[in-house]
Amino acid sequence: MDIIRFTTGAGTEPRIGVSDGEVVTELGAATLAELLRQPAAQFRRRCQDAGQSNPSHQLEDVTALAPVDERTEVWAAGVTYELSQRERMKESVGAAAFYRQVYDAERPELFFKSAAWRVAGPGRPIAVRADSVIDVPEPELALVINAHAEICGYTICNDVSSRTIEGENPLYLPQAKIYLGSCALGPVIRPAWEVPDPYLLTITLMITRDGSGIWAGTASTAGLHRKLGDLVEHLYRADVFPDGAILATGTSLVPELPFSLADGDVVSIGIDGIGVLTNPVVRGRPPWPADF
Repeated sequence: MDIIRFTTGAGTEPRIGVSDGEVVTELGAATLAELLRQPAAQFRRRCQDAGQSNPSHQLEDVTALAPVDERTEVWAAGVTYELSQRERMKESVGAAAFYRQVYDAERPELFFKSAAWRVAGPGRPIAVRADSVIDVPEPELALVINAHAEICGYTICNDVSSRTIEGENPLYLPQAKIYLGSCALGPVIRPAWEVPDPYLLTITLMITRDGSGIWAGTASTAGLHRKLGDLVEHLYRADVFPDGAILATGTSLVPELPFSLADGDVVSIGIDGIGVLTNPVVRGRPPWPADF
């Protein structure tokens, strides 16, 4: 079962449904946020009880949207894999110690990534900043968390980042990470109860340019240095999320310096059991709102 946010055609309102891989059955929820206000047990019953009396559509006839809406925020964790620590230290100018320390610190690095309305869905453009030289995708397992700090599902996040800007000064992190086109989610949410072990998921990254693959890599969530529950606890420790939150858990796949994304590239991220999230790349601010 997958939970999918979708439309049935141009100009139609987004809908929420569950998919069996062939048919999408509507849940009767107006938004994903509505589901994430509920306790996990109720969330699960709502998904599993989608009956044949509900409207349904062939999966091939719907368009998947980013699985986030309303007041749900996207946050991210940094330096949660050893590779991420090494690459951050490598790119930083005089600030490598910060990344060495946070990797083993009790408190994880957490930062705001995106409001729901700014998130790109499957097939929609992601962007690299015009004032940056080196920009990379960061494929990440993302937690779908309800208002009660319970993990209800998993999706894919592309945490697009400017290595140039972050490397200049750690205080530039918001500019390196938070801008229009820097976050993509999708293509669906895989319910938590259908993922036996989130620490044994294969993650793949493929970047193509002019129709040819120019970079590819494979990693596993087995290398995650933090426990998922610990990341959630720190995120919710001093804050509330009435419509839940999406929390990207960090990356273990970063193209080596000096690789950079370019206008026209296509980035595809796959995670076991969730699917593949594919987005084209534009340089500079992407078109919005009509084409975003």
